[in-house]
Amino acid sequence: MAYRAWEVALGAAVMLVAAVFVVFALRSTGAALGSAASYDLQASFRSAEGVRPGTEVRLAGVKIGTVTALTLDPQTFRAMLTLGVDQGIELPLDSTIQVAQEGILGGTFIEILPGGDMDNLQPGDSFQDTQSAVSLITLLLRAFTGSDAAADPQ
Repeated sequence: MAYRAWEVALGAAVMLVAAVFVVFALRSTGAALGSAASYDLQASFRSAEGVRPGTEVRLAGVKIGTVTALTLDPQTFRAMLTLGVDQGIELPLDSTIQVAQEGILGGTFIEILPGGDMDNLQPGDSFQDTQSAVSLITLLLRAFTGSDAAADPQ
């Protein structure tokens, strides 16, 4: 079976467009084909609403890692996060970690606010200062009904 030159050229063009699309998708989502060297840190939150494995960990708006595991501590009933932080990043011992959102309709991410301690967190250490996710529904209730009424309905 003989192929015409234009059929071969069309097939090559389709394959090229597909390859460009895959590269674009990987770059725009921040996905990587290989995994960078990282170390694990722990954090305990009262509420980790919107967080799941794969959620970005950011420092100053730059991605420095991802959430690798999310479990529930059966003794404290708190969400336990395991974070994979890029190997070259050293975080001060008194750093704060919080669940943040990109906007009202934006996605959830983990934000690290570095402290000023001279000692750094070591692999396996836990953050001491955590701030949980803020529920949009709770904020709206407080705004429309008054903060005392929403917090303490008598």
